[in-house]
Amino acid sequence: MPYVRRDLMGRIESVHRTSAADVVEYLDASDPELKRFLQEEFGAPDPAKGGVELLPVFEEVLRLLLAKGLVTVEELSDRARATWTHALEARNPPNATRFSASGFVEIIDDSAFGSLPDQR
Repeated sequence: MPYVRRDLMGRIESVHRTSAADVVEYLDASDPELKRFLQEEFGAPDPAKGGVELLPVFEEVLRLLLAKGLVTVEELSDRARATWTHALEARNPPNATRFSASGFVEIIDDSAFGSLPDQR
């Protein structure tokens, strides 16, 4: 796949899995004209974009696996580990301002408020 049939103007008219008497031209699946035809006819998503849409899903799955201890970061390939680390740093830069404990601790004495009325 894909073999295409063209109309009299030379535009792609239909796409087929196999060749036939009137369907002999083979196009690579990455051909821009074929991609455009499929997008216009069927709203077929660009395969390159599909992976981008799944990234948050994969990230969430990886977070869950790591949190549950089913996978450790050390078990990831060097490339996956580097990408994961880079993604985490991009979201939480190491020099970003973080909230820190002020050292100030206050205990609120709520005895002056009295007891709450019975809610029955």
